[in-house]
Amino acid sequence: MTTQAELNKLFWHSRRGMLELDVLLVPFTREVYATLPSDEQAIYQRLLTCEDPELFQWFMRHGTPEDPELAFMVKKILDRVQPA
Repeated sequence: MTTQAELNKLFWHSRRGMLELDVLLVPFTREVYATLPSDEQAIYQRLLTCEDPELFQWFMRHGTPEDPELAFMVKKILDRVQPA
């Protein structure tokens, strides 16, 4: 179970200072993260350790992460706002 302190930390790490990333990551953290299975929560946490330019490229669909788990999470986040 995720504690409020852990959620607050994730929320803070989801705020990237780049509007294009913030509008995807902040609502996902606020509305979806707590409902994810623990393995997907771990993948999301790993995604947040990536650099902003990489994240921007992936979320703007100008590339895909080499790591299949990260690619899965990027797709999950994008599908939430732009269903395929």
